[in-house]
Amino acid sequence: MLNRITYLTLELVDGKPQHLNDVLSEIPTNVILNKTVTGCGATYTEIKTPRNSIIVEPNRPVIYGKERQEKHKDDNIKGVYQGVKQKNIVEYLEKTKRQGKFIKIMTTPESFPKVIDALEEVDIDIRYECFLLFDECEKITKDCDYRQDITLPMDLFFQCQNKAMVSATPITDLSDPRFNSFKVIKIDPKFEYKKNLNLFTTNNVLQRTKEVIPAMLELGKPLFVFVNSTDMIYALMNKLNLVEQSAVFCSEKSADKLKQLKFKAAYEDWDAAKMKQVNWMTSRFYSALDIELDEQPIVMMITDVYIAQWTMFDPFTDSVQVVGRFRNGVSYIVHISNWDYRIQYHMRAFFQAKCECDKLIYEQMNTFYNDAPSPEYHAAYYDVLQVLPYKKFLKTDKSVNYFKMDNYVDEEMTKVYYGDPKRLVEAYVQGEHFIVGHFLKTYTVGDYERLRIEDKSISVKEKRRRIVEQLEMLGECETEADMQYKRDLRAADAFIVDAYDQLGKKDIEESGYSVTKIKEAVIVKRHQEKASSRDVLELVNLHFKEGRWYSRKYIKTKLDAIYTKMEIPRPRAVTSGNIRVFFTAVEKNKKNSKGYLLLTRKFML
Repeated sequence: MLNRITYLTLELVDGKPQHLNDVLSEIPTNVILNKTVTGCGATYTEIKTPRNSIIVEPNRPVIYGKERQEKHKDDNIKGVYQGVKQKNIVEYLEKTKRQGKFIKIMTTPESFPKVIDALEEVDIDIRYECFLLFDECEKITKDCDYRQDITLPMDLFFQCQNKAMVSATPITDLSDPRFNSFKVIKIDPKFEYKKNLNLFTTNNVLQRTKEVIPAMLELGKPLFVFVNSTDMIYALMNKLNLVEQSAVFCSEKSADKLKQLKFKAAYEDWDAAKMKQVNWMTSRFYSALDIELDEQPIVMMITDVYIAQWTMFDPFTDSVQVVGRFRNGVSYIVHISNWDYRIQYHMRAFFQAKCECDKLIYEQMNTFYNDAPSPEYHAAYYDVLQVLPYKKFLKTDKSVNYFKMDNYVDEEMTKVYYGDPKRLVEAYVQGEHFIVGHFLKTYTVGDYERLRIEDKSISVKEKRRRIVEQLEMLGECETEADMQYKRDLRAADAFIVDAYDQLGKKDIEESGYSVTKIKEAVIVKRHQEKASSRDVLELVNLHFKEGRWYSRKYIKTKLDAIYTKMEIPRPRAVTSGNIRVFFTAVEKNKKNSKGYLLLTRKFML
């Protein structure tokens, strides 16, 4: 934990907040600069500082935007990302040398090696001749589990004489001992920077979103919806009937996937000219990007813990960064989220201690491996080492990747916030960036129940059992939300929903969820209901009288004719015994002919 903190004050001047370069002429070396507020100009300050700068940005859209900003048109910025070749960087460096300008390269972590190779080709040693700045530095920790190359610059980062990390939401509880010599410079704004945020917690994200989005759209402002799952975005657009009103900004791969689904308004780079009334954005656009609009939009974040963990917004980092994308402010901030009570509560120290325990177990097993008495033991210990939890924190050379360790702790803590609505509220309050209004609304059935139905690992019988349980919970469907959920259940399995409507839970359970038995029970039920209708009874009473005897042949022929005429479903073949549906009767033979004596009617007209 970095506890050497220097505070730097930002004031209001003529009613406007100062920028960083008003109070700091240049970013010093060996610091983590905690901006506290987004958009105060840290990247701008480095671009304007008269020195060679290599600025590592988390994603291409950030660089793409900076390259095209009017305020940076004379700043010699060179963006490096996928598609930019090393020879292009070399040409830029040689031109910069000839013109006597400062190097201002902005690169993604994945393209950083190309920058290093280009610098070496023109005899520039980044360790001594450039200032290396890692912007939005929390992304190193937060993304390294799925972006293997995001930590590529870090080993060289620590070799540089002049270096710094910057973010409005840095993670300073870092385990890498190489940060021990760093200090933190924390911006202390002397003006109100907290923003109002409405947190809508619910057990049914789709239904709550259906209610909230129309209310937001009525305000007549652009709506930006941040959801870190293009599958979820596509489903929401369709279920909310927003396809024609929507544009999606995501990765190139995800944009191609959406276009294959016949959705054309999907883009990998932000462009205000492409925006629509509803603009969906993935995590690619959470940080660093400048979105400058003439009006203040509505910002919405949506989390569904049951669909994907990565839709969880960290209240201390992600949510702050999302809102900070809009340089001219926002008019309304909403976060809609469910929760999962199965997530246990733990403090950060618990997960840190677990890492230490995993390390001890790995080291002990590694000792067994090194001291194995035979090739067979050696191979067995090797297999065990590959599956131990601590293995994921190691690089190929077996040195520790501390960022992956910090990523594990950070992700586990983020999960903790979503174990209970109160925990999420407390996290937002502790984060000191928002004034939180909390609105809890629950529905008869929610996302957990939906998840149980969509579980592909269960049998058809178990799925139907769960559907019947949920139909019991819904009861008479008194709300539109309940009726919609029942429609969703019918879409999932129309057979069992229709059977439930006909038979109820008890009869279905007695059938043992056998399709044949359920179908038979439905037919019997329909037969009984139809056979007791007034029209049918009138026909039966026309042909059969109390106190009279009828042969089996006559009874069967007449009943069969009545059933056919009245379209009554047959539970099985029609027999003379079916007369007992309508009369109490006793079997009685007459003149060597078998038949029934009808005693009393069971139904009165």
